[in-house]
Order: sequence, then structure tokens, then C-alpha cells
Amino acid sequence: MAPLPVLPPCTLGVLGGGQLGRFFVIAAREMGYRVHVLDPDRGSPAGAL
Repeated sequence: MAPLPVLPPCTLGVLGGGQLGRFFVIAAREMGYRVHVLDPDRGSPAGAL
């Protein structure tokens, strides 16, 4: 069985909201994905978006 593709507007989750997560969120949103960031600090770079 072949894996199913994950295409926009699917929702992606990011564990950790550091600078790399921020870049990921920006790129994913530009491609049409919804993104949820899981980080205990709301002020983290990715969590602030």
C-alpha cells in the first residue's frame, strides 16, 4: 500500500518553536498548509506567528 500524500490545506504540527520551526511555519503557510506549533513558551519564535 502506497503512503497517501499530505497536500494543502492539511494541517501540520511542529514540536518546538525555535528559529528553525519559525522558518518551517513560514514556508508551510506560503504553500497553503495550516500549522500548529507545540511549545510551552508562547513567545517562542515559531509560536509568535
